Amino acid sequence: MIAQVPFWQRKRLNEMTAQEWESLCDGCGKCCLNKLEDEDTGEVYHTDLVCRYMDEETCQCTVYEERLKKVPGCTVLTPDTVSDYHWLPYTCAYRTLAEDRPLADWHPLRSGDPGSVHEAGVSIRHKVISEDRVPEEDWEEHIIHWIL
Repeated sequence: MIAQVPFWQRKRLNEMTAQEWESLCDGCGKCCLNKLEDEDTGEVYHTDLVCRYMDEETCQCTVYEERLKKVPGCTVLTPDTVSDYHWLPYTCAYRTLAEDRPLADWHPLRSGDPGSVHEAGVSIRHKVISEDRVPEEDWEEHIIHWIL
């Protein structure tokens, strides 16, 4: 018997159902890190400061359905906008598939375990501080380089 090819290998991003699209998120939480942009160069710097609505243990948004009302600048990825977010980490499944690369072995769709992203050390778990705990004028001191 021939095994069925997984949807992420046989469909383009814009062909996926809403459920398939959502399942691509590996739960790393990196897109919820606060970012600073250099006004002169446009370069984006990630910080270790995470959105106030991020559960730092599970790396899940606590207000996901209401996030756009509560956080007006919240990232909304769609098949048409993935390439607009040039700052997405290399490990992001949306970016990975948009760049025609295979999902990593630790990705929950491959491993079958939603905790595999944490076990692989790819998530933000135990690496971040809530933005509520640091005044905005001090955010520059929290720029990180481990996001790649």
